[in-house]
Amino acid sequence: MEGSSRRARFIRRLSSFLSAGLIATLAACHPGNKEAIKLRGECEAGNAPACAALGDKLLKGEYVLRDRERGAELVRVGCDGGVPDACTRLGVLYQNGTGVKRDSVQAIALLQKGCEAQSMEGCGLLGRQYHLGRGVPQDVMRAVSLYEQACTGRHQASCARLATMLMEGDGVPQDLARATTLFQSACDAKEPAGCVGLARLYVTGALTPPNDSSARLLFRQACRDNDANGCFQLARMYETGQHAIQDFGRASSWYRSGCELGHGESCFMLSALYEKGAGVPRIPEESARLKQEACESGYTAACPRPKGT
Repeated sequence: MEGSSRRARFIRRLSSFLSAGLIATLAACHPGNKEAIKLRGECEAGNAPACAALGDKLLKGEYVLRDRERGAELVRVGCDGGVPDACTRLGVLYQNGTGVKRDSVQAIALLQKGCEAQSMEGCGLLGRQYHLGRGVPQDVMRAVSLYEQACTGRHQASCARLATMLMEGDGVPQDLARATTLFQSACDAKEPAGCVGLARLYVTGALTPPNDSSARLLFRQACRDNDANGCFQLARMYETGQHAIQDFGRASSWYRSGCELGHGESCFMLSALYEKGAGVPRIPEESARLKQEACESGYTAACPRPKGT
């Protein structure tokens, strides 16, 4: 009886978030639109995974009108309905203030909830918070444990983060052999950070023999898979002439790719090329704009210094 009552409350709660106009009428015959309509019907019937999936579509504006607040609420319904990855996604929304008020305490609690329910992404992201000390006291060993758990569960981004710690000896004994194995596995699984890490090993000579052309190919692959660091690293090779023939034009192109992906240092380095006219026309106004964009992207070295400092 109590279960039936809880289900009834669950369905009533949905009615305040779902409306007849939810699904965009454009491209009504498109398979993506039909999928959204199907998810809406399943969600209204009390299917928590469908609610979470529909919430994701609302957050992205994918064949529905974008509505971040309603999307976040439907992801919450999914989490409350026992969908581990929905709890993880809701934690990220609280972390970024997307559709909800930013709340780092709530974010950590939700990532923890997702991880405990076997969301490997949740474990990996929670490990990231402990690694960086964001919202929790920094605890490198806890981060390693969570990365290990997530990596064992095939969350490849966590494998790449663990490999980076092993490569750099960051809080753990340096182990280049295991780092190489983890980076290679992640890269093979189409995780761009794995390809970037593998390329770094080639560049530093940790892999014998060093292979500059393989490093460039891996950085390029990562950049084309929307890894901004891959774009930046490739651009640096062309700008400095280290591990590549110096080519300011190519450097500017890859910096631009990184900048468009929100990588502040890439914007800053592209700004410097516009200031000097290296590989691009000398345009002081564009240089200033890119420097401001770099600052706004979080690269503090690009921000104006207070007077007197």
